Amino acid sequence: MTDDVRNIVLGVVAAGLSAALGWLARTYLWKRRLRRKQAFFGLPDNSESLLVVNRGAGGPELTVMRYDVFALLELAALIKDCNAHAQILAHDAARQGFGERTEFCVGGPASNRRMVAHLASMLPGVRVNVDAEPGPDRGAFQVGTERYRVEPGREEYALLARLTVGQSPNTRPVFLFCGQTAITNQAATRYLARNHERLARKHGNSSFVVLLKVVNSQAYGPDVVELVADVTRAARTELPATSTAARNAHRAS
Repeated sequence: MTDDVRNIVLGVVAAGLSAALGWLARTYLWKRRLRRKQAFFGLPDNSESLLVVNRGAGGPELTVMRYDVFALLELAALIKDCNAHAQILAHDAARQGFGERTEFCVGGPASNRRMVAHLASMLPGVRVNVDAEPGPDRGAFQVGTERYRVEPGREEYALLARLTVGQSPNTRPVFLFCGQTAITNQAATRYLARNHERLARKHGNSSFVVLLKVVNSQAYGPDVVELVADVTRAARTELPATSTAARNAHRAS
């Protein structure tokens, strides 16, 4: 074998080894990234999850509003990326506990009974004004002592939460997408889809609640979203009795 042939053979072998090592490294990094994503969402391979949505008016059939359909599409892509499966349930048909399967609950308490139950049991520091009568506080959020009013189409808010109950490592999380308007529900799911890695780095697999502001949705749709604050502590702290009494007195008047 001449020197030229030997050099060619050694070059081919070196290139093959480099390609194999590069492929192994990329595969390792991809799998590690997938495992972290699955851990954050509580969705190991072939696991089951729940998508809980509002039931549209007009009949007993499950009819989902347009923006909520878009929100489900955002979530379905995340679930598929985790090699998991999803079941869609109407909010008034999801009569089960939480922790066994990851749950994604979409919609505010005015139209989602499941959201009402989650807020009451896991976020006692959150109040949502669901009065049917028009007024400046209609649809407003109260988180702790702060109040956030809605200006439809201009300035709207949404709560995005990842919540777990208990200390078992097998407990699956509940994700809440509680918006003041339909489009803010989609904005919250899109924010999670785009920022789940950053949220996972900051919060790990712990519970958190963040307040989002959707800016000028009539022009930008659900795309322009600002992170207002991490409100985990305020949202999970029971409101003082005086606040509850004042709120009830206001409604009675």
